[in-house]
Amino acid sequence: MTTALTTIDWPDKAREAEFWRWFSPLAHRFQLDGASLAPASADASFRRYFRVQGAGGVSRIVMDAPPQKEDVQSFVDIASRIRAAGLHAPEVLAIDAQQGFLLLADLGQNLYLQALKTAEPAKADRLMREASAALVQFQSRVDAGGLPAYNHDLLRRELELFPEWCVGHEYGIVWTPAQTTTWLRLCDLLVSSALNQPQVPVHRDWMPRNLMVAEPNPGILDFQDAVLGPVTYDIASLLRDAFISWDESLEIDWAARWWQQARAAGLFGEHAMAADFGETWRALEWMGLQRHLKVLGIFCRLKHRDGKPAYSADLTRFFGYVAKVALRYRDLKPLMALIEPMTGSLTTTAFSMR
Repeated sequence: MTTALTTIDWPDKAREAEFWRWFSPLAHRFQLDGASLAPASADASFRRYFRVQGAGGVSRIVMDAPPQKEDVQSFVDIASRIRAAGLHAPEVLAIDAQQGFLLLADLGQNLYLQALKTAEPAKADRLMREASAALVQFQSRVDAGGLPAYNHDLLRRELELFPEWCVGHEYGIVWTPAQTTTWLRLCDLLVSSALNQPQVPVHRDWMPRNLMVAEPNPGILDFQDAVLGPVTYDIASLLRDAFISWDESLEIDWAARWWQQARAAGLFGEHAMAADFGETWRALEWMGLQRHLKVLGIFCRLKHRDGKPAYSADLTRFFGYVAKVALRYRDLKPLMALIEPMTGSLTTTAFSMR
């Protein structure tokens, strides 16, 4: 087998050699054409994904996860849990944990995000309902044993990405002591709301970019950072996404359907959210706000630290989400004064739908 015909760039030639030492026997075993290896996708982490063609038109996915940056064992572990719960995660066909290489079943190329952007309303509704139904199955059936806790410290560390990378690095703003005090008080409210929710398995990125239109639907990706945490986290991720937005009437409809299924599955227990969708919607919005502030920080960090500026194109969408929630709840309105120097006269219509 030769590597000359592939379109993969390997800046580290030693790693390239390790890859081919691992992959060549697998190519023979699974009847894969090494020369067809081509980029499949990349994400905000240090992982890369390649697609390789095999006999009979069956393709496979290779994950390249440098071990000093990523741990493939968590991916293998959570993939196994998801599949055991009856959900559609890629099968792990081969692993070199030491070098950080995986060979995976291919869930296809029909990404939820692209399907939703081009779908007629009825199809988009069906896809979103199937995604939320699968989420309830994930939350109720995935084995939570040993999952890290989405605890106070982690929630606070995520929130601190916003002042460090968005406020400081992206906009060059230094908060006064009074502004910092306001920020810390707001963080206390958001963290308290998250920790007061029923705790379930949390994917952490249950969003259209990590779901595939597949059979059974959906295929689930990017789950290696799963934790035990707030019940609304993943539904907030699905409804208020980084790359596609919806009219709020649709958000509420899909959230209410998820709530009914989650309640039937016993996810709320005796919590007030079990009897009151209004309480659930408030918790979802506050949870989404925590995530959106975190993501604003992450997108700016990707730009300034990691040389990935494309993500910052969606900052306006996230500021729109933040403003919508901050303006709706009295306790959160002080956040508007903190973001106004970065957004000007931002209103809730400042970001485009879909």
